[in-house]
Amino acid sequence: MKIIIVTGPPYSGKGTHCEVISKAIGCMHISTGERCRRERSDRTEIGLIISRFEEKGDLVPDAIMKDLFSQIIDENRNENGIVLDGYPRTKAQVDDLIALVNSKKETIDLVINIEVPKAELLARAGKRAEASDREDDKDPQIHLKRVQVFETSTRPAIEYMKLLLRVVDIDGTGSIAEVTHRISEHITLI
Repeated sequence: MKIIIVTGPPYSGKGTHCEVISKAIGCMHISTGERCRRERSDRTEIGLIISRFEEKGDLVPDAIMKDLFSQIIDENRNENGIVLDGYPRTKAQVDDLIALVNSKKETIDLVINIEVPKAELLARAGKRAEASDREDDKDPQIHLKRVQVFETSTRPAIEYMKLLLRVVDIDGTGSIAEVTHRISEHITLI
């Protein structure tokens, strides 16, 4: 099973590009954000824990995400692979993910890191808030907090992944087609 991670700041287009990548290579797109929202909506035990953190714009604790990701791998065992959107977000989650993937006798093939400047991220957040009906997208303070949490928690995790995995940095500015073209140059190498 192929495992590709797509990372980057909130509002960088990870979900959009995960969809494109997953269709291009015949893998499942797994959005941890969507999965967390589903768990919350279904009011599962893990979903109730997740909601306490996400509603404030905080990261879900690593142990909870590790359990959730283990379920995701097991549920997708018969797929060609998965394109992971939104995980890992901390250095501890990187270690957890690598250990989990190794324990299941799989490997992480590629990490795509989409880079977008902060001003552009916040502008995109405002547009997404107008277009979506998600309650968590309506507060500009949450947008800013998500970007700040990314810088303090996830950016160090990405730098850490660069020491352990094959990571490619992608310029996430421009049209969807332009960014997709930049990503596709690396996907063909898998």
